[in-house]
Amino acid sequence: MKLLWKPHMMKAVSRAIFALFFVAMLSSGIGESRKSKIVTTSFEYNAINCRAHTASLTDFGGVGDGKTSNTKAFQAAISNLSQYGSDGGSELYVPAGKWLTGSFSLTSHFTLYLDKDAVLLASQDMSEWPTLSPLPSYGRGRDAPAGRYQSFIFGTNLTDVIITGENGTIDGQGAFWWQQFHRKKLKYTRPYLIELMYSDNIQISTLTLLNSPSWNVHPVYSSNIIVQGITIIAPVSSPNTDGINPDSCTNIRIEDCYIVSGDDCVAVKSGWDEYGIKFGWPTKQLAIRRLTCISPYSATIALGSEMSGGIQDVRAEDITAIQTESGVRIKTAVGRGGFVRDIYVKRMNLHTMKWAFKMTGDYNSHADSHYDPNALPEIKGINYRDVVAENVTIAARFEGISNDPFTGICIANVTIGLSAKAKKQPWTCADIEGMTSGVTPPPCSLLPDQGPQKISACDFPQEPLPIDSLELKKCASTVLLS
Repeated sequence: MKLLWKPHMMKAVSRAIFALFFVAMLSSGIGESRKSKIVTTSFEYNAINCRAHTASLTDFGGVGDGKTSNTKAFQAAISNLSQYGSDGGSELYVPAGKWLTGSFSLTSHFTLYLDKDAVLLASQDMSEWPTLSPLPSYGRGRDAPAGRYQSFIFGTNLTDVIITGENGTIDGQGAFWWQQFHRKKLKYTRPYLIELMYSDNIQISTLTLLNSPSWNVHPVYSSNIIVQGITIIAPVSSPNTDGINPDSCTNIRIEDCYIVSGDDCVAVKSGWDEYGIKFGWPTKQLAIRRLTCISPYSATIALGSEMSGGIQDVRAEDITAIQTESGVRIKTAVGRGGFVRDIYVKRMNLHTMKWAFKMTGDYNSHADSHYDPNALPEIKGINYRDVVAENVTIAARFEGISNDPFTGICIANVTIGLSAKAKKQPWTCADIEGMTSGVTPPPCSLLPDQGPQKISACDFPQEPLPIDSLELKKCASTVLLS
């Protein structure tokens, strides 16, 4: 029987031939250009916990062109990944690119990981910054009474939170905020770069933080915190760009950080005047190790001035400061209440300083006029040993409070080389009590030299802090990039 080819049959055969040809092209590799757009990347890092689920910001519409807002992409990604909190946790990978975004909040059992070529850019659109009430231990915002902008990366009431990367960058683009601050244009306090509050088991590590609007890293009302391998850079003239500020926190480890800032490199805090006294949440069990600081107008390590909830058991060792105003500074005042006690510092190297040590009770910046003038701070048990300083203008300024002396000051094995423009009187002392051994230049009479037999005084505690038992694990992840 002769087959008759009708028009519809010809069309069907043509379609079949085209389909076979297309399949052949794919199998021969001609279609590989489409496949190549989907790749995987693997990365490793050390963390308090590894994660079972991984996603990329691009999976949620992220665009890394430095212009497109990614606030909604971050919010959608973190919201979606939060479902895995009870199933091994999750991590969000931020690939190479410039990712403009407003403030966003993290979730528990979560890791934010930045590729080495990833840059988070803080939005300058103020509508992308929610506002918060003042911290209860402060009673008001630091810049303005009305409260504060939420930090760039924020979290509250969380557990097991990691912010890390391969030295990826978080750029706060702070110049915009500094100008607003100087012009007194702000109704709310400037945002911090990273703030986690009422949280437990926190790791912030292996990142570069640039140009924060204000403080860089602010854990507050939190515990079991590791800040490790962080580089912080801001212009030395930038306002209030403190490096790392543990505030009413317990069990903290700050290690291997390099900080250049316009304020204190590390500032230990616990609330302000009557608000901090009422809140009553001290900062304690803090280790600071292998810190390098450059801050010409502020301190390497500051204790206070907001210390009304108390500061206790701080251990700092292997600290280097260059062109910084002071090595260790304690700031307090009448009305602060609270305490600073059991402070231990050893092996400091200081180069080109105004003061090696400074401790004063006249830091009269108050939250409001309602502070209690009878609330006197207790400053007791301050230990410095094994310190070498060079090119120093003033060895120390120690000025306690009348009828409330600072006591238990111990300084041993300290050599301070004075600069050519040093003051004639290298030590200023009033309302203090303590002792010294092996200190050059000779200290003031209120800190009498006990002779070489006391050179090992000012003991540094030998027992480890609880945070030292928290070891990091090696984590390895793979993510699909589309």
